[in-house]
Amino acid sequence: MPELAEVEYYRKQWNPGLGKTIKAVRINSRVRDFRDCPVKEMVRRLPGRRLEASQAHGKQMVFQFEPGAWLGVHLGMTGKLRFSAADPLPDPHAHLVLALPAGWLVFSDPRQFGKILFEVSVHPPHWWTRLPPEILSRDFTLRRLKAAVKRHRNTSLKSFLLMQRYFPGVGNWMADEILWRARLDPRRTPGSLDDGEIKALFQRLRWVCRQSLRIVGDHWGEFPESWLFRRRWKGGGACPKTRGPLVREPVGGRTTCWSPQWQK
Repeated sequence: MPELAEVEYYRKQWNPGLGKTIKAVRINSRVRDFRDCPVKEMVRRLPGRRLEASQAHGKQMVFQFEPGAWLGVHLGMTGKLRFSAADPLPDPHAHLVLALPAGWLVFSDPRQFGKILFEVSVHPPHWWTRLPPEILSRDFTLRRLKAAVKRHRNTSLKSFLLMQRYFPGVGNWMADEILWRARLDPRRTPGSLDDGEIKALFQRLRWVCRQSLRIVGDHWGEFPESWLFRRRWKGGGACPKTRGPLVREPVGGRTTCWSPQWQK
């Protein structure tokens, strides 16, 4: 599933549409991506509006059209955004296509776990304004992290980091990278952390998010060899720090990679 940095990258793929007016909307309304979307209203009211701005927040995106319309996008597991200079149809997975004066903005999703939302309003919709603070924002503080630790003392650290109401945008690989850099075993519980470990977790959370956005968010670059990310995808990998073997086992129901010698 796309995580914070991948979502930012895909958001920027619709940048060619900024300042352009939508000429027409084509959708495949039979797919699950539109389960909470007023499809008929979107098809009727989006043409003639100009794409003015976009923003990513964790795993969510919103595209603002003038006058007053908001298009929400969640990529799910296989969703992608792209700009196409040629008509993207008959791509069977292009479920939403916005026609521009020259080109098309395309949302495709083979497995249909994504979600499209739409609302006409002069104010941002509630499904956007009620999202939790972003990890790199001023509102995401060490105090906030400590409060979350107190509420979920007995879950695994891996499951804890995947809670989107506290850590929007963090997914499976990011959680593994954060815990590896904080030297925390993913099977431990938040309640077992001392103040120094909570501070290390806070610092590594922000560092991994910032660096991921820098490396992937702009141009889908490659992570350095010093990252766990480069070793975690298959068995037989070695820890970039100790060169010892990595473990890949389910923790909290998710395949998890860690270094027992490093994350004690």
